[in-house]
Parts: sequence; C-alpha cells; structure tokens
Amino acid sequence: MTDLTRATAAELADLLGARTVSSREVTQALLDRTAAVDGAVHSYLHVDAEGALAAADAVDQARTAGEPLHVLAGVPVAVKDVMATEGLPTTCGSRILEGWVPPYDATLVARLRAAGMPLLGKTNMDEFAMGSSTEHSAYGPSRNPWDLDRIPGGSGGGSSSVVASFQAPLAIGTDTGGSIRQPAAVTGTVGAKPTYGGVSRYGLVALASSLDQAGPCTRTVLDAALLHEVIGGHDPMDSTSVDAPVPPVLEAARRADVSGMRIGIVRELTGEGFQAGVQQRFDEAVRHLVDAGAEVVEVSCPSFTYALAAYYLILPSEASSNLAKFDAMRYGLRVEPGGVDAPSAEQVMAATRDAGFGDEVKRRIILGTYALSSGYYDAYYGSAQKVRRLIADDFTAAFGSADVLVSPTAPTTAFRLGDKLDDPMAMYLNDIATIPANLAGIPGLSVPSGLADEDG
Repeated sequence: MTDLTRATAAELADLLGARTVSSREVTQALLDRTAAVDGAVHSYLHVDAEGALAAADAVDQARTAGEPLHVLAGVPVAVKDVMATEGLPTTCGSRILEGWVPPYDATLVARLRAAGMPLLGKTNMDEFAMGSSTEHSAYGPSRNPWDLDRIPGGSGGGSSSVVASFQAPLAIGTDTGGSIRQPAAVTGTVGAKPTYGGVSRYGLVALASSLDQAGPCTRTVLDAALLHEVIGGHDPMDSTSVDAPVPPVLEAARRADVSGMRIGIVRELTGEGFQAGVQQRFDEAVRHLVDAGAEVVEVSCPSFTYALAAYYLILPSEASSNLAKFDAMRYGLRVEPGGVDAPSAEQVMAATRDAGFGDEVKRRIILGTYALSSGYYDAYYGSAQKVRRLIADDFTAAFGSADVLVSPTAPTTAFRLGDKLDDPMAMYLNDIATIPANLAGIPGLSVPSGLADEDG
C-alpha cells in the first residue's frame, strides 16, 4: 500500500477522489508520523488531532453522499502560528500571546476549511516572524529534518520542516523578506511568496504590513499551485487585497513549459557573497532551463544595491508600530511590576512587554522606534520608502526585457543551530550605522550630512 505520509497532495487528492483511501486514514497516518518524529524536529507548536479527524470524517461523509467537493478536500494542511484560528491557540511564537485563542479565522484559514482540508495544527516560527532560523521562537527552535543539528530556515521553519519531515503534505507560511522561500531552500522543499495582495492578509498578525504575504509550502511545484488556488483571490476584508482573478498557476504548473521564455539573470545578485557551491548549483539550474528551451538575458537593477539598507528601516519601523497593540490591556499576557502597590497602566505595559517579548523583538522595536522618531523620520524611514520606489522601478524596467527574474534563493545552505547567534546587537548597530552612508549614494536622495558619523 502507498505510504500516505510520503504522497504528494496531488497524489492524495487522486486517491481520495477515487475513494481508494479515506481522509481519516490519511489524517491519522500523518498524526501518527507527527507522534513519532516531531519530538525531535519540533515543527508544531500546537497539534489539533481531534479537530483534524473531525474535519476528515465530515469530508468522507460528504464524499460518500456524492456531494460536490474541492479537489483538495480531505487533504490535510498545517498553518504557521501567525494566523488567527478560531478555537485554536495563536501565539506567533511569542510568550506575550501564550494561550490566546482567537474568536475568528483568518480569511486564508476559512478558505482552507471551506475547501474541506483538515487542519493538522499550528507550526513553529521565529517570534512575530523576526528571524531566518526559527531559533528566535519563545518555545524553542525547529530543526532541519535532514540534519537535526541544522536550522530549517525562518521565520517559517516550522512550516518548511513539517513538510520536509513528511508530517504534512502542505503547509502555509508567511514571507516578509524571505520567510517562505529561504526555509524552502534549506530544506529542499518548494516555497512561494505570492504577489503582495494576491492572498488575503486578514487575520494574519502583522510584522511589516507593507511587506507581509502568506503563501504555500509544499514538496512539489504542482502542489504549490493547487494550494495557491485555494488561498488566493480578492478579499473585501483586506483593503490591500488585489481585486483580480487568481492567475492560472495550476495550468502553468501542469504544462511546465518554458520554451521561448526569457529568463532574466540580475547582474547585482551574482558574484561574491555566496557559500561555495550555491552559485554552481544556481548555474546548473539555469542551464536546465536553457536546455528546456528558455532564453537567458542579463538585466541590471542598480537600486537592488540599497535594498538591504531600505529593508532594515522599513521592517523595524512598521514592526514597532504594529507591536504597540500588545499593551497588556486588551489580550494576551499581563504582568504587574513587583514592589508596586498600585501600578499605573504604563508600568503594567512596560512590565508585560519586558516579560513577553524576546530579545530579537525588543531589538527591532528599538530600531524601528528610533527610525520613526522626530528628526530622523525623513532621513531614515522616508528615505527608505523612496528607495523602495526606485527598486520597484528597476523591477518594471527588468520585466521589459525578461518574463521572469531568477537568482539564488539564499546565499548559504542550512547553517548549524547557534552559529549566527553570537552577537546580534553588534550586527544591528553596524547595519544601522551604515544605512545613511549607503542611502547617500543614491542620486537625487537627500540624506543629512554627518548623520552616519553622529550615530555610528
């Protein structure tokens, strides 16, 4: 008999449609796999076995009754713990939300449920999606199932590792600056960040609202397309949602034809900075595309040089604003300061945020608040927004000569747990000290002279 845990979502859909297996059998096999391996991998923060089996039974009954069903009905899925799930805890990998159970579903979760997909549980993540290794989760790191001493990427390392360890055929992640794509790269899975607004963000706890986007984590491109068709599309509950039909991603995945396609190699994303072997494998992948009939063209995106500097300003700035809502008054953790008989609201908020937020979150709040402060807003956040516009213009120009742009997903393979945690504050201080100098190199962008020296 087919090992149901190793089957792709497309294969499971075929088996379920033919009534060769039941959704309960598939779901139970995956739950058994989780019981056997997740103690070592730590992909999940919460497993909902009872809810998943109940959903599976409902699909099996509907199929027996001959009711029309979605192609993925009965295929289980896991979701990153940054999405609101009615009746299930949503912690964002943080102590400040420990035990919080939302009273509603994110639109994306509601669409999964409506398609009849049993929800296996909530996957681990860097706290509030701040990180690239899942080591900043308040509940401990996830591990790469191919080598338990290495990271599964981040911030969605739980979603990548749950798929790579065959605990789920499908998972949902979120991507702000690579948190779906980089975990996929280091675990040998498939991850896609859809176009901003292509998937509803309603019910996703925001990190940086202008950058966040949910998307699929799978083991095949076909599965990613199948999942995207479930979660994509306009949502009136999300003011940033794109009011347009979902592109024919499933048709494209099934056709898998790149003949005549123009593949753009970005000049600024090649050369130094890659771990040995990464550039080599990328070049091999490009040659496969050429062999399949694609044409390779080189494009230049000069503003990409300033992308990291802009990102280090936009993300912390928006994060510091978004995380202000965690004030001990409305939901989540509440800690009263010791030795104070009648603490003020400000004292309770300070004690709660100190106890509930981890070091990485505190660092980014500090940086973002600084960048938004009086006298620095225009020089930092305002300048970064102008750079973003230049980057968007570079993309537009590049797509004038190429159909798609390609680059290595990440500069390194999976590093060992703990290797990058030595002195993060020194890293951040160095980065933010160099940002004004970096931005000052952009023609037409005004940055106050001496700012880098003052803050360095």
